[in-house]
Amino acid sequence: MGRWLSQNEGKAWTERWFLLYSPVWMAAMGLVMAFGLHRHLDDLGYTVLGLVLALPVLLVPALMSPENRDRPFHETYWFKANVYLLSFSVFGSYFGSEYFFDVLGMVYDYPNLDWTFDSALVGSGQQVVPLIMYPTAFFYFMTYHASASVVLRRIRTSGLPVIGLLFPIVVFVVGYFWAWTETRLMANPMIEENFYYEKMDVMLAYGSAIYAIYFICSFPIYHLIDENEARPWSIWVTLAASFSASMLTFYGLDLAAMWIGSL
Repeated sequence: MGRWLSQNEGKAWTERWFLLYSPVWMAAMGLVMAFGLHRHLDDLGYTVLGLVLALPVLLVPALMSPENRDRPFHETYWFKANVYLLSFSVFGSYFGSEYFFDVLGMVYDYPNLDWTFDSALVGSGQQVVPLIMYPTAFFYFMTYHASASVVLRRIRTSGLPVIGLLFPIVVFVVGYFWAWTETRLMANPMIEENFYYEKMDVMLAYGSAIYAIYFICSFPIYHLIDENEARPWSIWVTLAASFSASMLTFYGLDLAAMWIGSL
C-alpha cells in the first residue's frame, strides 16, 4: 500500500505544515485582489506583505519541528527544503520572469511599484521584474513542490508494476495542474489592469505546458531531499540540486522557445 507522507518524521512534519499553510497564503492573496489593495500598496507595503506570507514557511518549522530536538538546524529537512525553494524561486523570478514577458505574453504593469530586480542579459528588458515577485514565487513554489512530493511518493511506494511509466506522467500532470491553476486564478478580472496575458486562451492551453517545464525539472529532484533517512543530503548537495534544477529549466525553456517560439 502506498503512503503519502515520508517515513522521515521531520520531513513528514514539514510537508504537513507546508500543505496546511498553503490555504492561508492563498486566502491572503485572494483578499488583496478582492479588496483592490494591489492598486494602493507601494513598494514597502508589498514587500512587508510578501515577507509576512513567506516567513511562516521558515519560522514555524524553525520553532516547532520535531527535528530540532536532536540535530543542528542546517541538518534539518525544513531548512534544506527552504534553501532549495528559495534558490529555485530566485532563479524563477530573476531569469524566468523574462521568459514569461517575452515568450508567454505576460504583462505585469504596476505603476505604484518602483523596486525591481531582474536579469541584465536575459530578455528584451521591455518589462521589469518587481521585487515582490521574489517572496511570492517562494511560497507559491512551496505549495507546488510539497503537493507534488506527496503525490510522487504515493505513486513510488504503491507497488504498481508500471511505476517507471507513471512517475514521469504524474510529474507532468501535477506540474501542468499548478501552472494552469496559477495562470487561471492570477490573471483574473479583479487585477486585469495590472496583470494579464496577451493571449489568455493560448497561455492556458499551451503556455501552461511550457510553464510546467519548471516543475518537470524540479519536482523529482526536490522529492529526493532526505527521502532516504539513512542518507540525508547536506546543505551543499541541496543547494547544488536546486542549481541543477534551475539550469535544466533554463535549457528546457530555451528549447521550447526555439521549437515553439512566442505564443
